Amino acid sequence: MTEIIETDVLVIGAGIAGVGVAAALADTHRVVILERETQPGYHSTGRSAAIFLPNYGNDVIRGLNQASAPLFQQRDVGLFPAPLLTGRGSLTVAGQDGVEACEDFVRNGVGIEAIDIDRAIDMVPILNRDHVKAACYQDDAWDIDVNALHQGWLRKATGLGVQLYTKSEVVGAKHIAGEWQVETGDRIFRAKTVVNASGAWADITAGLFGARLLGLTPMRRSIAVLPAPDGHDTRSWPLVDDVNEAWYMKPDGGRMFVSPCDETPVDPHDAYVDDMILAEGLYRFEQAVTIPVTRVESSWAGLRTFAPDRTPVAGFDGEVDGFFWLAGQGGYGIQTSPALSTLAAALIARRDPERAVEALLAKLSPVRFG
Repeated sequence: MTEIIETDVLVIGAGIAGVGVAAALADTHRVVILERETQPGYHSTGRSAAIFLPNYGNDVIRGLNQASAPLFQQRDVGLFPAPLLTGRGSLTVAGQDGVEACEDFVRNGVGIEAIDIDRAIDMVPILNRDHVKAACYQDDAWDIDVNALHQGWLRKATGLGVQLYTKSEVVGAKHIAGEWQVETGDRIFRAKTVVNASGAWADITAGLFGARLLGLTPMRRSIAVLPAPDGHDTRSWPLVDDVNEAWYMKPDGGRMFVSPCDETPVDPHDAYVDDMILAEGLYRFEQAVTIPVTRVESSWAGLRTFAPDRTPVAGFDGEVDGFFWLAGQGGYGIQTSPALSTLAAALIARRDPERAVEALLAKLSPVRFG
C-alpha cells in the first residue's frame, strides 16, 4: 500500500538551498525535504571549495553577499558551535594579457588594493616573477565551513519537525484540488507548495510539474589536490587566482586545491573530472609559479548551475500554482545561501521580502567577520 504524507511545503533537494529554506520555514510550517541521493548535500554542496568573497559576482550577487553577512558575522552558536569563517585573504594576479583587467578589478571592487610584485611574492613565494606582471589583494576573503553550515541548518530543520526522505526521487506530480500530489515510487506527498531546489536537475524537476523551463545550465568545475611544495608551509597563504580566470589555487591544510576554472556545459549527472581539461589548467598554473606539478593526490568535479543571466532564481512560477523556484545559484550558492533562504521563506510564507532583507542588514556589524 502506498504511504501518503501530508505537509505544507515540500522541498525537492537537500543541498544548501533546500535545507536552508526548510530551516527558515520550519518554525511556522510543516516541511518535508525529498532527496534523490542516499545522503543530503551529495552533489554541489558536498563538493564546494567555498570561500566568502564580498566582491564576487554581479550586482545582485554582491547584494546577496552583503545580506548574507550577518549569519557569518553573528552566527547562532547553538547551531554553529565553531566559527563558520576562517580568514584567508584573496590575491589576484595577472600575466601580461591581464594587466588592464587587474586595474579594472581594483577600480570597480570594494576593499581591493593594487600591490607590487614583491609583496605578492612575499605572500605566495612560489609565484613566478617572470610571469606575474600585476597583482591586487583583498583581505576580506574567508574560508567557509560548508559542512558546518549545511549540518547546522539540517539540525535546526529536523529539530523543528522537518522530515527528510533520502533515496526519494520524484517520478510524477499532479495538481488536484489546490494541492500537489508528488510521487516518489513508494510514497505520495501532498502539499500546497513545492520548492524546486534540485540544483542541476531543476529544469528536469520543473518538467515533471508542467512548469516552463528556465534554460538552466549545469557547468562542470574541476579540482586537483596537490601536495604542498617542498619547504613551504601553505596554511597561511591566501587564495590565489588569475584575473582572467585561467586557474585558481586555494590552500587547504598542507595541500593545495588547484582548479582550471572550467565551466563546461554538461547534462545533470554525478560529475567526474575531464583529465584533459584538468591537465590544461594545471599547465596554466605551472606557468604562473616556479614549481612543477609532479603529483596529483586526488581530484574531483562538481556542477555549478547557472540561469542564462547568471543570477539566482527565487520565486513562484507565474503559470503553475504553488511551484516555487530556488535555483541557478551557480558558483555563489554557499555564500549567498543565508540571504536566499531568508528571502525564499518570506516569499513562500507571503511575508514582505523587503522587510526580510532589512532585518538581515540591520544585523550587520561594523566589526570585521570572525
